[in-house]
Amino acid sequence: MTTAMNAPTDPEGVTGRLAGWISTLQYDDIPEVVRERARHLLLDGLVCALVGARLPWSARAVEAVLRLEGTGDIPVLGWGITTSAPAACLLNGTFIQGFELDDYHVRAPLHSNSLIVPSAVSTLAALDRAVPGRELLTALIAGYEVGPRVGLALHGAEMLSRGWHSGAVFGTHASAATSAWLRRLDPARVEDALGLAGTQSAGLMAAQYEAMSKRMHHGFSARNGLYAAALAEAGYTGIKRVYEREYGGFLATFGEGHDPRAELIIDGLGEDWVLMDTGVKAYAAMAATHAPIDCALAARARGITAGDVESISVEVSHAAYHHGWWKPEPPLETIGAQMNIGYTVAVALLDGQVLAEQFTRDRISAADVWSLLGRVEVNHCTDFDNPRDRFRTRMRLVLRGGDTVDIEVDGPLGGPTRPLPNPDVVAKARRLAESIDIADRWTRIEDLVLDLDALPDTSVLIDELAPAVPALAVTL
Repeated sequence: MTTAMNAPTDPEGVTGRLAGWISTLQYDDIPEVVRERARHLLLDGLVCALVGARLPWSARAVEAVLRLEGTGDIPVLGWGITTSAPAACLLNGTFIQGFELDDYHVRAPLHSNSLIVPSAVSTLAALDRAVPGRELLTALIAGYEVGPRVGLALHGAEMLSRGWHSGAVFGTHASAATSAWLRRLDPARVEDALGLAGTQSAGLMAAQYEAMSKRMHHGFSARNGLYAAALAEAGYTGIKRVYEREYGGFLATFGEGHDPRAELIIDGLGEDWVLMDTGVKAYAAMAATHAPIDCALAARARGITAGDVESISVEVSHAAYHHGWWKPEPPLETIGAQMNIGYTVAVALLDGQVLAEQFTRDRISAADVWSLLGRVEVNHCTDFDNPRDRFRTRMRLVLRGGDTVDIEVDGPLGGPTRPLPNPDVVAKARRLAESIDIADRWTRIEDLVLDLDALPDTSVLIDELAPAVPALAVTL
């Protein structure tokens, strides 16, 4: 029962209602279909963490962060070492986002697992009690819900069009929600945690062109959300009514001039589960490249080769265009290749897949790639700017003989119109585990995650995730 002492500032306001919902959410409040999907999303996030752990840029991050932070008792997943809770949170989030294989929300772009899984791992280790799987799952679902809902209030993908790394901006709130739930904060302190999370939100999308820091943005937000919940638990107060404040509030500032809609944060809260709109990636590239990749693979399936093509024109939404298209020039960094629609279309048509092998330095610099890439153009199509059509893509291939081929998809494999069923999520995770030679270990992890609700102590799962893994068997 909420009393005046532990109530949020305005229990009927947007911030107050969200804080109250996070604080009082129970496992039995969540439909089984939602819990089942959350278990599979978690499975996807964990395999992404282990695949991402030993990438070259991840190794640099570990070296730099440990030099600053030193030792601690929180595991750095896939490394067999420990460090402080904030440092582990930063690194584990960076690993999950490390190779563009992780989840994405289709209406409010963010990568939830890279925010809430690290926050949970760092929080669990700090608690002086065994945490059963039901509690971990409930805390994660709180984060899966809160991050996208905050994003929807800022019109989702519009933040990408404006140059923000949207997931890093929304992500502190997701991380704070998960950590706050595990810490059993009352509504007043959850309000403080949300206020502390909002004041730490940031992320510039120009990092996508060549910066390793793009892979760390969600890690920063995971760490900042962890700090937000820990500070709130200690009685350190945050911004009150952070979503309603007209001056300097989260929505007023990030949404200035763009009519943010605070009510969308709580619209259908606890009834309409937005985590069900979380996409699972089929390709190792930025989400807005996936529908164009599907068009290229469809062309290849029709027998069209790169040698047949005079030109390729791709039409996408405003957010996809601004996020995923610039005319690339060599040398192109791995991150730039993974974010560029033109590059991913070229390798999809040439190779028939867009996985780790398509992002080695040798492949990125290959002559056949650049020959085809020079014939690709990407354009903004206003027909696709409706939020429901944000991933719709149209491709026109002009062939050497003068014929044209038109291909259109209403969204990517793994997205809202063609979601990956749970068995396919399991299959993806197994393939990725095999790519780093941990198939036997992964079987144990898979069993624990898919039966998480029955697990009496989640430390068993953390113990399976912590030891070192081999590096991806591809030279990047």
